[in-house]
Amino acid sequence: MSYLSKVAEQIHHLEQSTNEQLTSISQTIATKLKAGGIIHLFGCGHSSLLAQEPYYRAGGLVPVRPLVIEPLMLQQGAVQSSVYEKTSHFVHDYVTEEDVREEDVLIVISTSGRNPAPIDAANFGGEKGAYVIGMLSMEYSTTQPSRHVSGKRLEDVVDAVIDTQVPLGDALLKEEGIPQAFGPLSSVVGVALIQDLLAKTVVHLKEMGEEPPVFMSGNLDGVDEHNRKLVEKYKHRIQF
Repeated sequence: MSYLSKVAEQIHHLEQSTNEQLTSISQTIATKLKAGGIIHLFGCGHSSLLAQEPYYRAGGLVPVRPLVIEPLMLQQGAVQSSVYEKTSHFVHDYVTEEDVREEDVLIVISTSGRNPAPIDAANFGGEKGAYVIGMLSMEYSTTQPSRHVSGKRLEDVVDAVIDTQVPLGDALLKEEGIPQAFGPLSSVVGVALIQDLLAKTVVHLKEMGEEPPVFMSGNLDGVDEHNRKLVEKYKHRIQF
């Protein structure tokens, strides 16, 4: 079976198993946005790419903001970023500068759920009173203990968990004669789940009588004023 076929199979299974849960979580997010909150996303390494993906996105919600900590991203050195991710309290001095409020949502992405940086970020969000969502694979929970000094994993410190159901090791494919599994899954599944969650949020906002703040593609004629008004509305919270 090809990579695309396996991914399609996995996403179809997630649709069946997570739809009700994502609907419930998205209702809470919509309530937060209606009250004036915004959505923050945090991740390390490749998970940082997921945190950036829905930001300033054509067809996407406007009040979305990645928490960007440069040393935890790939471009400053992937090996060193992995070291920092595994260091308890490394993110403390960075996140304390972030404007996270009680009316906000924080989505923390970590495939394994065991590393200190995402756990510390989630703890910070909880201290601020935000609604904190952990996106991780629960397959890691019983075999991969926490690396945090507290002994807690990500699922222990959040308000809601979205299980990506990514297999241990992330790789999706196996082939005779190749000793290790290959074909990483977490990014494709993570993006799909985040966008499904946010799409559901858009619908809930409409059902609440709100006009959902959604960017239009800047590559279409006549949309500049629409997008400019939305940027103006949220620029006090988000740097566009």
